[in-house]
Amino acid sequence: MNKRMLESKMKLFGDTQMILANAIGISTSRFSAKINKYDGAEFTQSEINAIKDRYKLSAKEVDTIFFTTQVS
Repeated sequence: MNKRMLESKMKLFGDTQMILANAIGISTSRFSAKINKYDGAEFTQSEINAIKDRYKLSAKEVDTIFFTTQVS
């Protein structure tokens, strides 16, 4: 997962973790676990679709954010 790219999209739209978590129907703590990949937590397909729709992400952006490994 590319956490930086997701966070940049969130900032671009003025969202915090709390706002996006509420928008996709999960708790802020669960969102934090997923964005930080804590204990193997991952976004579900329906959560990814909700984020895609909210930020009008292209298929390439979805792949980059959720399905590629971020290099430090």
